[in-house]
Order: sequence, then C-alpha cells, then structure tokens
Amino acid sequence: MNAKPKLKVVIAGGGTAGWMTATAMANTLGSVIDLTLVESEAIGTIGVGESTIPPLLLFNRLLGIGEAEFMRATRATFKLGIKFENWKDVGETYFHSFGTVGKDHWSAGFQHFWLHGLQNGHRHSLDDYCLELKAALEGKFAHLPDERMNYSYHIDSGRYAAFLRQRAEADGAKRVEGRITRVELDSESGNIAALELDGGRRIEGDLFVDCTGFRALLIEGALHAGYDDWTHYLPCDSAIAVQTASVRPPVPYTRAIAHDAGWQWRIPLQHRQGNGIVYCSRYLDRDAALERLLGSVEGQVLTEPNFIRYVTGARRKQWHRNCVAVGLSGGFLEPLESTSIHLIQRAVLRLVRMLPAGRVSERDVAEFNEQQLADMVTIRDFLVLHYKVTERRDSPFWRQCAAMAIPDTLEQKIELFRETGRVFRKNEELFAESSWIQVMMGQGIMPQSYHPVAAKLRQEELDHFLGSLRDMVARTVAGLPSHQEYISGYCAAADEMVAA
Repeated sequence: MNAKPKLKVVIAGGGTAGWMTATAMANTLGSVIDLTLVESEAIGTIGVGESTIPPLLLFNRLLGIGEAEFMRATRATFKLGIKFENWKDVGETYFHSFGTVGKDHWSAGFQHFWLHGLQNGHRHSLDDYCLELKAALEGKFAHLPDERMNYSYHIDSGRYAAFLRQRAEADGAKRVEGRITRVELDSESGNIAALELDGGRRIEGDLFVDCTGFRALLIEGALHAGYDDWTHYLPCDSAIAVQTASVRPPVPYTRAIAHDAGWQWRIPLQHRQGNGIVYCSRYLDRDAALERLLGSVEGQVLTEPNFIRYVTGARRKQWHRNCVAVGLSGGFLEPLESTSIHLIQRAVLRLVRMLPAGRVSERDVAEFNEQQLADMVTIRDFLVLHYKVTERRDSPFWRQCAAMAIPDTLEQKIELFRETGRVFRKNEELFAESSWIQVMMGQGIMPQSYHPVAAKLRQEELDHFLGSLRDMVARTVAGLPSHQEYISGYCAAADEMVAA
C-alpha cells in the first residue's frame, strides 16, 4: 500500500507567534506533517510581549519544557499580577492578582462575606485575603505545595522565540531564511498554493499559518479576510517601547501606570527592564509621548525606541480557506492585561486539535473562528472595563472613555456586580470571577448588596472565618523568601549570576 503523503504545513513568519506554532506542531505532530517555517532576519518583530499570564505554564508543560531551563534561557522573573496606578483616579492604586481572594461558598463568592463583615465592624481590605497579592507587594515568591501560589512570568520574548526554535528544529521543523515577495493563489480553488521568496524560491504547502504580524501578508494581503475595528471601545492606537538597565531587584509584578492620554508599562526581567508607553494619538503626539517615556524610565536606555502604530480589533476570519492567522495577523488587543502571548497559545493549541487529515473541513474552520472571536471579545470587554469605570475626568481622553458606549455584554457584568455583588464566568472565558472582582472594585465599584447566605454566620463565626483567612495569608507571606533570593537559587541566568 502507498503511504499517505504528509500534510505540508508552512508557517510564514517567526517571532514568538511563529516559533510557538512550530514548536507545538513539531512536538505533537512532527512524524505526520512536513513543517517549514519561513522568516527573514531582515524583518524585525514587535517583541514587546514580555508580560504573560498563568496559562503559559500549561503550554510549556504540554511541550515538556522544564521551568528553570526556560526561565534561565528567557531571563525570566516571576509574575503574581499587575499593579494599576492612577486608573481609578490620579494617586490611587490597586492590584489585580492571579490569586483567589478568600474562600468561596458554593452559593456565593467570598466578596459577599467580606461585604457582610464591613457592616459588622470589620475594616480590613479585601487585599488582605489574597496570598498572591500580599506576596507581590512585599516582593516575595516561592513555589508552594499543591501549587497554592498562582503565577506567571516576565520574559524576554526574543529569547523565548530563540529557545523555542531550538526545540522545534530538534523535532523536525525546517527553517527557511527569506523574504516573502508574493503569495501565489490556486486559480481554481482560491486557496494559497505557495509562497514565493526572494531569489526566485518557491515554498508549496497544503496549510499555511500567517505569523507575519500586523502586515498579515497571507490572511489579509492575499485572502482579504477583513478586519473589525474596535477603536471606538479602546481608543489608544500607538505605543513606544524601550529597554533599560535594571537599577534594583525585580519585583514579582507588572506595573501599569495611567497618564492623561493612556498608560505606561514597566516589566522587570533578570537582566533589564522593559518599558513602554501606550497612548491615543488624538490627545498626545509621538514626540511628546517619547519625551514622556524617556523622562520617566529608570536606568540606562539600552535600545533605540520601537515605535508601534496599531488598530485594535479582530480579523473577521482568523481561519480563511487554507490559511490560519496566529498572533498579530489575527488581531490586536493592547497589552494592558498581558494577553498577547496567551492569544497565540490559544490559537496554536486550537489549530493542533483541529488540524485536518486531508481536505480542510469548513465545520472546523467555522468552529475555530467562533472560538477565537469569543476569546478576543471577552478579553476586549475586560480591557474596556479599565477605561470605562473610572473616576478620572482630568483630561479629554479620560472624559471620552467615561462617556463612551460599551458592549452590552460588559454593561451586564458591571451592573450585575454593582447591584448584587455577583460575577459569573461564562463558558471558557479567560478571566476568572476573582479577576473581575479585583478590577471592578479597584476601579471604584462597591456592590450595593450581597448574598443573604453571608448573613447566616453569627458574629463570632464571621470573626473567626475572616480572621483565620487573614492569618493564613499573613503567616504564609512571612515565611516566603524574597523574589530575588528565590530567582538566584532557582533559575538565575549564568551571565546574571556573574554580574551579581
């Protein structure tokens, strides 16, 4: 019997998106597909996706990647959440942690018991009931038994791509250096037939993955999949990124610092700090934004500024014909909640699950597109929450955000929490109930009522319940080493150890 020919998969573009795709596909399907990645060293990558969220741990584990090895290779630090400064109002701060807050009852979340406690003499902040939050603010970290500490990483995304490339090539992925000059379409089917490269080379394929970033050479340039613009919900359209030398030990959290026309990020790695400014060009021009960024960074500037213009939104079809968009080619949501690498991960794992054995199934295509869009819509709503629910009225930008119409899905979540203190997580949406609660309360929403089950506790029972949870968090945090101490003993990169 003749062996069935291998499915030819061609990935256009490298960077984080391309090499995450190549590594996952080579690791799981290397023996049954023919995998080629085309990239050009002459074309840079955006490379600002340095702050991640906990699902990345699962991605690395699925591929058999050892954590300490990965962290040394990417100069990574641990991340317990994001500190939001000046978002509710100028001078006010809150923390969105990766942890759960308190202890839920099957009928009601912990926030209901905390709200009942406020009416009965308790004055402790909701923050005191979250292990990850308190550890972050005290600059501490350790792995705990039963994975009780929820965390992610700050990584050098360029080093992550290089790390993944080694693994993908070891599993059989082929890399071709070259610039794509033309996308050749089949005259009968309209599918992509091949990529033409400089020098007259031609790469044929059955399935193409577009990882060409904002250019979207395949999915949009050749196939015209269309794009939905969400700028009316998320008005920032520009960013500038620079890297600086570290001047102090890294903290285990990202900083998101709002300003009068957007926000700035600070992301600490082992060997440097990532910095950037996100802004709306309607209210702040490029030169002023650059001056503001460079005037606020700490340490020596190590790189030339990377200027980025973008249109927030989603590709109408992220799988169209025989092409799948992964990463920025599929859409863009600003990095406020560190979801860029996560969206790559979701698309890659979804593609692996739906990879065709031969002819592409239109049912798979429809399902992929529906699930990808659902992911992006729920993340979009969560980002819009940060801008809409604010007490800031100090600039035209913030007044526009406060006055803008928002999606009905977000309106329902906000008003339900405001009226009842309840949050419901639907389907497989990314952000847990605790995330919505931390951000909504951090942005200034205090529920008007709480679940009656909380009132069933007698005063002494309520005191014991709340007090024991606070004590457990405080005792655990007191016993943790500093974040820097833990990195030094667990995953310090060799050159950072020499520098220290």
